[in-house]
Amino acid sequence: MKFKLLISLLSTFIIFVHVQAEQGDADISFYTGTFDVIDKEGDDKTTLFGIEHKNPNLFRDTILGKFKPVTGGFMTGKNSLYMYTGIEGQYELGPLKILPSFAPGYYEKGDGKDLGSILEFKSEIKVGFDIFENSKLSYSYSHISNNDWGTTNPGSDNQQINFSKNF
Repeated sequence: MKFKLLISLLSTFIIFVHVQAEQGDADISFYTGTFDVIDKEGDDKTTLFGIEHKNPNLFRDTILGKFKPVTGGFMTGKNSLYMYTGIEGQYELGPLKILPSFAPGYYEKGDGKDLGSILEFKSEIKVGFDIFENSKLSYSYSHISNNDWGTTNPGSDNQQINFSKNF
């Protein structure tokens, strides 16, 4: 059941991104890394793979910086699933880009770590640089937690390597 849901959501996401890419307004990121990096017991640490979409047309320059919406999801090696949507800031220091983000989302534990709730919040800091025209390579560190709204709140710290491409 969960696999069918994941395939349906991924198919919908790909169609949506394809339509935006044809219009020249899609920023797609693929990432992989480690879920629950600081797992003291060692039983929940696993790999993760994800995809993220940002629409450059919705980019806003404000007093606090540049912001745009971000939507994505990842799956872990233990079949945990996290789908999110939120906001990402962008600050440039020469060729270096610092990209903090905040995104609430839906979490399903699968065979992995029980984070205590289906509603979880992801805070992330990403540091990247342009490697080719319209392509970026970055490292990110994120924390997922339910703000003590769930039955438990163990949280999860994650790290990823990201590759982004503007279409």
